[in-house]
Amino acid sequence: MSKIQVMDEVLANKIAAGEVVEKCMNVVKELVENSIDAKATEIEISLIESGIKEIEVRDNGIGMDKEDAVMAFQRHATSKLKKLDDLFYIESLGFRGEALPSIASVSNIKLKTSNGEIGTQVTMSGGKDSKVERCDLEPGTTITVSNLFYNTPVRLKYLKNPYVELSYIVEYMNKMALSYPNIKFTLKNNDKILLKTDGNGDQLKVVYEIYGVDITKKMIPISNENDDYYIHGFISYPEVTKGNRNSITTLVNGRVIKNNELNKCIVDCYHTYIHKDRYPVIILNIDVDPILVDINIHPTKMDIKFSKMDTLKELLIDTITEKLEELTLIPEVSVRDSYSISEVHRQITTKETSDEKQPEQEKYEEIKLDFEVQEEKKREEQAEKEQLKEVLPFEIEEEQKEARIKKMNPIGVVALTYIVAENEDGMFLIDQHAAAERINYEKVLKEMKENHPKVDLLIPIKIELRKDEYILAKERLTLLEKYGFEIEEFGFNTILIRSHPSWIPEERAEDIIRKLVDLIIEKNEFDFDQFIWRMAATTACRMSVMAGDYISREDQEWILENIRYCDNPFTCPHGRPTIITYTKYELEKLFKRQLD
Repeated sequence: MSKIQVMDEVLANKIAAGEVVEKCMNVVKELVENSIDAKATEIEISLIESGIKEIEVRDNGIGMDKEDAVMAFQRHATSKLKKLDDLFYIESLGFRGEALPSIASVSNIKLKTSNGEIGTQVTMSGGKDSKVERCDLEPGTTITVSNLFYNTPVRLKYLKNPYVELSYIVEYMNKMALSYPNIKFTLKNNDKILLKTDGNGDQLKVVYEIYGVDITKKMIPISNENDDYYIHGFISYPEVTKGNRNSITTLVNGRVIKNNELNKCIVDCYHTYIHKDRYPVIILNIDVDPILVDINIHPTKMDIKFSKMDTLKELLIDTITEKLEELTLIPEVSVRDSYSISEVHRQITTKETSDEKQPEQEKYEEIKLDFEVQEEKKREEQAEKEQLKEVLPFEIEEEQKEARIKKMNPIGVVALTYIVAENEDGMFLIDQHAAAERINYEKVLKEMKENHPKVDLLIPIKIELRKDEYILAKERLTLLEKYGFEIEEFGFNTILIRSHPSWIPEERAEDIIRKLVDLIIEKNEFDFDQFIWRMAATTACRMSVMAGDYISREDQEWILENIRYCDNPFTCPHGRPTIITYTKYELEKLFKRQLD
């Protein structure tokens, strides 16, 4: 008897379910995507015990007739692909025809659907014992999945606790709401509403519903395109960061994706603006011809391949970098009084319902108006520049570098660390080390690009290394030589530094050089661009005044004047803020000269 046999269909579906359905979120994802493909404008997700006990997805889409309702549970049955060429031009969210039979094989499922002419109800248990009957003509489709993994106890055992499972679902539905602001989404768990959007097509309103007023006020609209891609969405001010990459929402033709290369590109745009272990809040929409992307590389369809990734990365870097460079990024210190605290508490504990405008809606409209005013101001400035070009018969010479910050007058130093300064806008606190570090960092980067003379050391710096470190050093020391260091091998596992570039101060040369060698011999994956940044940042840190050091008034004035002309005067090379401000209005609130 032959040992090789064709799998039973139910067994095959259970195996497929292991790839498609790992947790409750995967069920919600597949069912919601089907609803969107069915042209639904309203989708309601109702959970019991975070979906572990029951998941119900109801939509008002086009529905199905009886034949399609039954066929939908057959493996590889799909309405989205007809021929091979369709695989290379996918515009729908689903297309494999695996999700529904896979979900049905590990749960009890009931499908209720109507196309307006006939209502059909299909019930199944564990992918078999199908029962088909007539039902009412309520428009759309409702799918109820209960007792998930009841017949695969091993998989059930490894479900996370209900709070974790619910967090996955909420995170995914937040991203779907951002992706489809024209669809009205409602997410409930045990009859408690966790997400509710109005489906009016305003993505900023969805940002407000998800992140709240404070973060929404700190979001920046972006928009740009090239021959292959059109990108638009929102990026956060550098002061708004999260502890993981989940704050980056990337949407390609409406599909929620996770692409590590794209995420790294986005985070790199914030290089030196934020700390290396923090991540910005990003909502990025990418519109592209479907033929330039491949979504058929993972069962969950969450990853994606781009045919022209280089042009997309270039577009992203140019757009985000340019936007950050044109902003004033000094964090303002907000003053919370008893009213604001009670207001925050009210927002958390209850959501009032009334025919009149609520405070939340009024706040959102203020934010929206501010966005529109800023965009109109930018359009006017651009129009003035274009008009000036048309009037002048000659090219305007490049102007001297403008200051990014208004002139500030030093008042004193607090705790031997923070310079107190003022101008007509208010009061400023400047971290003397962070500011000096930023000034020196940009100076070092500039000088690294130029050919500066070497400084010969009277006594060479001798550095002994372990064998494994010495092997890495021999491979990478040419990087230091390229920037003006003269290095030679000296005996067993030892190197000598005989000269260094002139941009390294002589009094701190040995400390800086030893630190640079430490960077060279790190065993993690070596990134040349990151090394150049770290070399400049390390040098700048070592040559800057430290927190706790006494600085004279002349030193204070030097820092305040030079920080104004930095390309990014708002953070040190490691992403910490250099300066914060108390506006005149906030100061007057503190002293009760202004009352809301």
